[in-house]
Amino acid sequence: MIYEHRTYVIPPGRMGEILARFRDHTMRLFQRHGIEVVGFWVTDIGPRSYGELVYLCRFSDLNARQEAWERFRNDPEWIEVKQRTEANGPIVERVEVKILVPTDFSPMQ
Repeated sequence: MIYEHRTYVIPPGRMGEILARFRDHTMRLFQRHGIEVVGFWVTDIGPRSYGELVYLCRFSDLNARQEAWERFRNDPEWIEVKQRTEANGPIVERVEVKILVPTDFSPMQ
């Protein structure tokens, strides 16, 4: 099992839009393509508390991760949703991705 830690840096004033896109569209598309989300968080205290969305995904291995993201990115519905929700400009400034593997003593394996 691997975990993908994704941090989205959100432009000022656009957090509501990215949260709505995940809530109203992206989560359903993630399910369709086998992207299992463990949880979502917004940074409340810290250097980017103005606009940071963090989430964790779980995959069986790197190949499953790659295949799921490939299917998601090429989904015509996702392409349309992304274009529509970014009609007034990007709602994500940048994405930071880390792949995490559990230690042998981790309770999450």
